[in-house]
Amino acid sequence: MSTVQNNQKPADNSFAPSFEERTDLSGIKKTTDEIRNEISKIIVGQQKMVDQLIAALLANGHVLIEGVPGVAKTLTARLLARVLSMDFSRIQFTPDLMPADIIGTSVFNPDTTEFTFKEGPIFSNVVLVDEINRSPAKTQAALFEVMQEMQVTVDGKTYEMARPYFIMATQNPIEHEGTYKLPEAQMDRFLFKIEVPYPNLEEETDILEGFHQRKNVNDPGLLDPIVSAEEIVKNQETVSVVHVDKSLMKYIAEIVQYSRNDSAIYIGASPRASVFIMRASQAWAAMHGRDFVIPEDIQTMIYPVLHHRIILTPEKEMEGLDEKKVIKRLLEKVEVPR
Repeated sequence: MSTVQNNQKPADNSFAPSFEERTDLSGIKKTTDEIRNEISKIIVGQQKMVDQLIAALLANGHVLIEGVPGVAKTLTARLLARVLSMDFSRIQFTPDLMPADIIGTSVFNPDTTEFTFKEGPIFSNVVLVDEINRSPAKTQAALFEVMQEMQVTVDGKTYEMARPYFIMATQNPIEHEGTYKLPEAQMDRFLFKIEVPYPNLEEETDILEGFHQRKNVNDPGLLDPIVSAEEIVKNQETVSVVHVDKSLMKYIAEIVQYSRNDSAIYIGASPRASVFIMRASQAWAAMHGRDFVIPEDIQTMIYPVLHHRIILTPEKEMEGLDEKKVIKRLLEKVEVPR
């Protein structure tokens, strides 16, 4: 499906709010363009990944980045954290990593004879979880509460995260030795699953040229911080009021409903998926300077939102069917609002 370009407008404005309800989104579009331009100083290509990362941040969601080694998954996440100018931590998941290593633990203070909570690396605005599938389910589950509610509970006490709070997790789809499959409940907590492909010939040549010009260095310090935590929170609040016509809400609901009744799908999408599609579409519209969602926003965002949530039947997988083809079929079943 085609996306709406920055300078394009839909054929009709039937989905737009009234004049009195219009929202100024020039600041979000300007910030989006600045983030893209800054990251492009080092990252060549991968525009789709960068755009989806920005959309997830504006939609106040988390992302799972999947790709083979060497396609700049971790580097892009680090560069995004750099340009966001906020607290950043990186957690390398390993088989021996324990939940307390992530969340933190209570430490006894002999001076006060009391236990004091020492925060773990999960307490940051932007958290990069590298190779999330390297740790067993017990450690992966340590992220459940914080991803859903932006808080952790330790020894009966709740600690809230500072806003904005954004988790970027990476995993390798082809290596299975020493890895643990993520539980479906955790997969459902990621707004997007972003698949990172290999670059084409022209992009790979540009990568080599840029790397050579930087004297073989990919240093995030080469980029300038351009947006603060306060600005991101403000932009997230603005995105949440981007207008979504009721007909488009029904459009989203019908697509998700069909996913639960398709013969090729063993487990369909949940109502959380419907909410995430709407939130992501609002962010995508705002990134393109519109204060209202159009069908093309939904059609663009539905792929990264749905394809890690639906599970195909074994028979269809053996036939070579994949999630993207099924999602395309779902879109074809539902009439587009006009």
